[in-house]
Amino acid sequence: MGVEGYSLKDGTIAEAGARPRGGLSLGEARLRLPRWAAAWGPAWLVMIADVDAASILTGLESGVAFRYDLVWFLLLLILPLFFVQEAAGRLGAVTGKGLGELIRETRSARMSLLAAIPMALADMASYVAEYAAIALGLGIFGVPLEISLPLTFFAHIGLVVRGRYVWLERVLLAISALFVVTVGAALMLRGTPEYLSMSFSWSPSFLFLLAANAGAVVMPFMLFYQSSATAEKGGATVPGVRRETLVGAMVSELLMVAFLLLGAGMPSTANLFTSSGLAGALAAAGGALLPYAFGIGLIAAAFLALVVISLGSAWGVVEALRIPRTRAFWAYVLESLPAVAVPLLYPHPLTIVLSLMLLLVFILIVPGVLTGLLVTDPRVMGAHASRGWWKVAYWGSLASIVVCGILGIL
Repeated sequence: MGVEGYSLKDGTIAEAGARPRGGLSLGEARLRLPRWAAAWGPAWLVMIADVDAASILTGLESGVAFRYDLVWFLLLLILPLFFVQEAAGRLGAVTGKGLGELIRETRSARMSLLAAIPMALADMASYVAEYAAIALGLGIFGVPLEISLPLTFFAHIGLVVRGRYVWLERVLLAISALFVVTVGAALMLRGTPEYLSMSFSWSPSFLFLLAANAGAVVMPFMLFYQSSATAEKGGATVPGVRRETLVGAMVSELLMVAFLLLGAGMPSTANLFTSSGLAGALAAAGGALLPYAFGIGLIAAAFLALVVISLGSAWGVVEALRIPRTRAFWAYVLESLPAVAVPLLYPHPLTIVLSLMLLLVFILIVPGVLTGLLVTDPRVMGAHASRGWWKVAYWGSLASIVVCGILGIL
């Protein structure tokens, strides 16, 4: 037995006789797709959205500065990414509720706001990065800021308020597929690396990039999004959540390796923060078509992250305030308007935002600890509460991310 009003069956908790809050009933879903395929989406999307503008530019910068030396570390990050996000997805699958809602019900409304409000404020910096990156990518195709930023804003807001989550998820899955395909095309244009050396250095610049990669591997919005989206869609089982989260974690970090490989082929003097500088560096790495393939991928990645971050952030806030997720329009708009204005007023916001990304690791602590407490509580999770090695793996993963973030700042 999980949270009151819910009953356990096959790893899924749902209200008796209710349809999943996002759309099709499980019976209808089975007529169209296998159960695992019908439930697929939340974990995959949050993992691919994790490779956002800041992460992409951090990966490129890692390759430019240290070539292939950080490949081993990016692959190692698959483990903490999986264990932390698996816990968030399992919360949503077992209880049918989002993280903000669970914190409010099991702790207090004040604690729920303490976890959600700092995340929402920090996500404004992420929005700036995503809007600026979309403008950067469209700039490769010659689209000016004055057109790209308002266009992105209306596309973003129009999409998130367009209807039920299941419909929105289909659009986001298509965007994620476009992103993965274009990254593959960019790698083909880049060609085979001449060698792969991996090492470690105590130099401040190496530690900074190591911490930047670790600090961005799990961002606060990801916990809120995966739990809420899993609950909103319905139909997920615990084994299904684990399988999808593992696949997403592996693909996410392989994408980061891909961007590191692209960066390793760029000149050491590459300017990654202007469209002309980025296009020139990419052309030097893989020819005239590479900037356009990368530009499409960057636009898709940043827009996907923009939508997923805004959903996770807004859901966390409205759940803490006991407002239905369907009434989060005001939160989407209020969080996004400053992000449109900043790139217009400040020409290169990405140079500042990348440094601010390290601070997200401290904002992760409160929701990360609360997620760990909830997922190990039998009163909430019943038979699916974390025990033994699963419990050790979660707390070890969260601690390793926090420690890396602290090292980067020191």
